[in-house]
Amino acid sequence: MAEQIPDTYYSMEDFSSIKKFDTHVHLRSQLDTLFINQAIKDNFRFLTVSVYTSPERTPEEQENFSLKMVRDFPDIVAYATTFSLDGFNDDDWVSKTLDYLEKSIAHGAIAVKVWKNVGMELQNEKGDLVTINDKKFEPILKFLAEKDITLLGHLGEPKNTWLPLEEMTVQGDKDYFSENPKYHMYNFPDFPSYEDQIGARDKMLANNPDLRFVGAHLGSLEYDVNELAKRLDQFPNMAVDMAERISHLQYQAINNWQGVHDFFIKYQDRLIYGTDLRAGASDIQAKGLTDPDEIAAHAYEVWLRHWQFFTGDEEMNVPKVDGTFKGLKLPKSVVDKIYRYNAENWYPGLLR
Repeated sequence: MAEQIPDTYYSMEDFSSIKKFDTHVHLRSQLDTLFINQAIKDNFRFLTVSVYTSPERTPEEQENFSLKMVRDFPDIVAYATTFSLDGFNDDDWVSKTLDYLEKSIAHGAIAVKVWKNVGMELQNEKGDLVTINDKKFEPILKFLAEKDITLLGHLGEPKNTWLPLEEMTVQGDKDYFSENPKYHMYNFPDFPSYEDQIGARDKMLANNPDLRFVGAHLGSLEYDVNELAKRLDQFPNMAVDMAERISHLQYQAINNWQGVHDFFIKYQDRLIYGTDLRAGASDIQAKGLTDPDEIAAHAYEVWLRHWQFFTGDEEMNVPKVDGTFKGLKLPKSVVDKIYRYNAENWYPGLLR
């Protein structure tokens, strides 16, 4: 009988020596370059993500800044582009969008982001909300599949969004939806339900099996690893990043540590590390951080706290979760996938 090799684990001391990716950050201004400087110290590389939220912040404007970051930090930064929804109901919207994406990919974009305004804000000519499985998106999705470009989708919102603030499970959601009431769906019972949002995304994936898809924010299934597991089983072309949702995993670990741990072991090839770091993030604003050293220190604290959760087995308390939970103590091989190899596999071109 062959001798069994014991699992090996990382320690807190290994943090800065291991190559890592944070695949979900938003570098939008010179202030955000503080995160890059900290990343260099902590052995991180970035995927900076453009987001179309309104006509005031165009994809072109965001891409120009991303390209500057790529030029200035070629060994650290790659970028994901997005596309405008302005003029969605015009006859030439699809052709214009395809033209823009073709150029953006030629400039070096390795992924394309679609945001929650699809499903929650965008309306068709009849005034009905448009979801990602609308036929008008089909040429876009097929184009991305043909080009072997990953679609990063923030579709839907946390299930907490459909609850009163006081019933939300983590502090980050309470903070965000108190500051952004237009996305607090509890106040809009006539809007599509949480299940409607997830169902539309699932239909899109079923209709596009050749599309490589990364569900941002744990695929908006952050509240239950078992529900997320069902989708990963159903859709082999789907992975998820953990940006701004690790607190939900920690919340589940209070009462279901084994379930969360086993989920990471079983789906170790489908989970990608990300944070949603940006200078305007809710937690930075809530702390009133404006000093460059403080903002850089905040990034370091977030990254180190997550590393502790994945690699250690000590009891932990974190700002966004009420209660104590234990670190997951994942083997080195799993940690390496979460922080590096899954990013490389699900975002071809990340390493240039």
